[in-house]
Amino acid sequence: MNKNQYFIEYFKQTPPIIQLAWIISGVFLVFISLLIIYLKYLRSHLRYNERVEAIYQKKYESYLITYLYAGNEEEEISSEQQLIINELKNYITDPYKRKIVISTLLKLRNEISGEMAESIEKLYFQTGLITYALSKLRSKKWDVVAKGIRELTQFHVKKVHNVVMTNINHPKREVRKEMQLYLVNLFYFKGLEFLDVLQTPLSEWDQIQLLEVLQKFDDQQIPDIKPWLKSSNDSVVIFALKLAEIYNQFEAKDELIDLLDHKNEEIRVDVIYVLGHLNVTEAKKVLKSNFNERSKEEQIAFFKIMENIYESSDEPFLLEHIHHENFEIKLLALKILKVLNIDTFNITKNMSSEPEFIKIVKFIENN
Repeated sequence: MNKNQYFIEYFKQTPPIIQLAWIISGVFLVFISLLIIYLKYLRSHLRYNERVEAIYQKKYESYLITYLYAGNEEEEISSEQQLIINELKNYITDPYKRKIVISTLLKLRNEISGEMAESIEKLYFQTGLITYALSKLRSKKWDVVAKGIRELTQFHVKKVHNVVMTNINHPKREVRKEMQLYLVNLFYFKGLEFLDVLQTPLSEWDQIQLLEVLQKFDDQQIPDIKPWLKSSNDSVVIFALKLAEIYNQFEAKDELIDLLDHKNEEIRVDVIYVLGHLNVTEAKKVLKSNFNERSKEEQIAFFKIMENIYESSDEPFLLEHIHHENFEIKLLALKILKVLNIDTFNITKNMSSEPEFIKIVKFIENN
């Protein structure tokens, strides 16, 4: 009896559970073998693509460098440049090669500046790459639209501003983010015009990204933020408050004071901090008048800003709240009182035997 027959006889005589285990093991062995073969093929294929891409990239870099140095003052486009443009036009009809051409253009554009960078942007139009980017904006796939807008931003294409703006209230946040970054990167503060008509939320992360871009252009004149402070879109108001604080928009103080009665608590709290930052003392009268009706967050925010804008006339108000139920308010009231009038502080510190009050007083005295 040969080995195969012996194994078959052994397999038949084993219990069903053992037979099932052998079958499952065999299936797994075949599956793992096929997977190893596929992974080897995939790795080989990726390496091949990398080699091909490196070859094309080197070739296109050579074309682009030649293009940049082949110009002359007599002609807008020299005959040598036109030959390169025609060559690139043929290549970009292939999506794979087009992707390599675009990445090569971007790489080169990021390494140069001035007139040469402008030449790269001009070449982007001359080769017809702009047409493919605009076609992405008409796609039904949101990720394709986002990539198209990002590409226009990278090549500083300002001429399609109105087309990009059509995505201002796109249902996908990623598309809206790319549209907003396009406007701000290319048009600076003027690009914030989208806030006038924005209906969708402007996320905290989007606001941070916009502010990072804007702070690169300190020499730009900030537009009037007053209309944004009155926006029906709460996220626009919150962003406008950030602008008011960062760029010290004291001229908007009346609109800021009006926001103290906004229906959104987050906005009311934020505007208290902004008013404190701008040292708008008029806000204190409003906040004092209805202090007890305000939320704990608003009350704490008010006492925090009072550390910088207190006056001698605030003493009675502080005395009213040195026994406040909230620990932080109680602490802030006593701290300000100590700075404002040390004699009054010394008198009041012995007027309560409450353990927490005594601890706060001792802490303030030692700090």
